[in-house]
Amino acid sequence: MGEFELLARIRERLPEPGSRLRVGSGDDAAVTVPGAATATSVDALVEGVHFRRRSSSLEQIGSKALAVALSDLAAMGAEPGEAYVVLGIPADLDEDGCLELLGGIEKVAAETGASLAGGDLTRSPSLTLAVTVVGHAERPEDFVTRAGARPGDALVVTGELGGASAGLLLLEQEAKSGAALVARQLEPRPRLQAGRSLAEAGATAMIDLSDGLGGDARHLAEASGVSLQIDAAALPLATGLAEVARAAGRDPLELAVSGGEDYELLAAIPADKLAAATAAVVEHGGITQIGAVGAGKGVEIRLPGGELLAAKGFDQLS
Repeated sequence: MGEFELLARIRERLPEPGSRLRVGSGDDAAVTVPGAATATSVDALVEGVHFRRRSSSLEQIGSKALAVALSDLAAMGAEPGEAYVVLGIPADLDEDGCLELLGGIEKVAAETGASLAGGDLTRSPSLTLAVTVVGHAERPEDFVTRAGARPGDALVVTGELGGASAGLLLLEQEAKSGAALVARQLEPRPRLQAGRSLAEAGATAMIDLSDGLGGDARHLAEASGVSLQIDAAALPLATGLAEVARAAGRDPLELAVSGGEDYELLAAIPADKLAAATAAVVEHGGITQIGAVGAGKGVEIRLPGGELLAAKGFDQLS
């Protein structure tokens, strides 16, 4: 496999660029004509840390790499723009395998409207994908950060929680059932439309749930200088999570709170805008109110009996 031959095959397959991309892959740098404001995020997936080839197809790995990067843009309420992919290729991955990875990336790009604007190839001791994504908005203030939540805001979450963690348990057990939960782990999809709808509805703060509700709620609370009170009984648990968790000797609520990779959105919404936000997101997975924002600091996740559930999340360096 030659680097330049592989690059040529990749460029032949790239979809038509978006309207903001004037010079794409093939030159020394991409040239874009951005909107009035841009948001940029960088993410990386490393074999043995974020995925295992024995349980994921190469197409699934490629699609997940772009999807999780775009999830950061969803949390900003951004419109997806350009994506740049750096592929670290191990010795046992051939040219056709690289193109299978690209197929997964192309699939998510087509679904979301992201333009594949360029990247790089290099040899690597393990399969690695580093993805940079750029999102757009008409004004800088149209982006939603983690830092704007205010006491009195409602706390909402999109979709369902715990599905990806349950899927990972099933993969580790090599179970033959639970395809929908496994798909949540292997083929997540960014909540881009929900993020833009929440931003337009007046969300004051937002974060994507990559490291688990407990950990990411703490990040939002710290950035906003507020406290969060979460009702564990209100959490929208993924269908099938309870059965998988109990079979593994785990508490379903604990798994939903501490497990990562759901890539749903946690958002703070002014109470008087909650109804409008709920209506705006109903076609994009829906939202569930799970608590409220208060004064002070920290995160409390209260169980039905009144006890507190530890607000912990996934930390890949610990």
